Amino acid sequence: MQNHTEITFFILQGLTDDPQLQILIFIFLFLTYMLSVIGNLTIITLTLMDPHLKTPMYFFLRNLYFLEFLFTHSYTPRYLYSISTGDNTISHNACFSQIFFIIFLGTTDFFLLATMSYDHYVAICKPLHYTRIMSNKVCNQLLLGCWLTGLMIILQPFSLAIQLEFCDSNVIDHFGCDAFPLLNIVCSDTKFIEKLALSFAVFTLIITLLLVLLSYGYIIRTILRFPSVKQRKKAFSTCSCHIIVVALAYGGCIFQYIKVSTIDGMAFNKVVAMFTVSIIPSANPFIYTLRNKQVIQAFKESSKRITFFLKQ
Repeated sequence: MQNHTEITFFILQGLTDDPQLQILIFIFLFLTYMLSVIGNLTIITLTLMDPHLKTPMYFFLRNLYFLEFLFTHSYTPRYLYSISTGDNTISHNACFSQIFFIIFLGTTDFFLLATMSYDHYVAICKPLHYTRIMSNKVCNQLLLGCWLTGLMIILQPFSLAIQLEFCDSNVIDHFGCDAFPLLNIVCSDTKFIEKLALSFAVFTLIITLLLVLLSYGYIIRTILRFPSVKQRKKAFSTCSCHIIVVALAYGGCIFQYIKVSTIDGMAFNKVVAMFTVSIIPSANPFIYTLRNKQVIQAFKESSKRITFFLKQ
């Protein structure tokens, strides 16, 4: 029999206890956090303000970066606070709220990436019917479907998770509240909830990945039929940014949730998690910006308007 206690707070072990390494991690996370905030807000603002970016592609792109913005705020500020103050505690409610939003936003992100793949498919494979198929109403419905699907997937596992009983230990081997490290300190049987969470995760990854692969299968087949080499290069260039973002998202998620029992394996998972919540959100806006002439042009025009306004 194990003693059951009412846990009111948890202790996050973080990435390391080395003070010098913590300083380096703080600087790294702070810089990537600021890049993510500036990059995401810049893309969101440009797609809202510039009339040339009022298309379904940039509508979904804006919502993707809104998700990235929220996702970054779910983890990074709390860990920066822990490193700077030395306070590694987090309340029970705050911990479960963090888990809820991380999984909810991450799941919604995958379905949104699949939706963007479908948008690319329509734009390249059915260009004459693009405006009719991807109308404002359809875009809003697809976006709402992404959010609702993400919510439905997280609700059942989360409703079971908040009923879990904890033993004497309240130390989580992670820099944030993550589902699997939290399950390691649970007294009650977690086999069912682990299988349920894994099944929903696999369902999300497989369904969205199949939609992405199916869309790009048709896209590649259509592009290869283009008579002009210039047309093929332009089409591939349009899709390349999205493919890179999809690869980073799926790669980071798969590596992060590979279940390993060794200490080195757990440390590796934490490093991958830091990569997922810091580097990917900060890199994604620049991946699209540096390879997208419309976004670059919109940024230049906005900069000119701001400069002109400041000189007045």
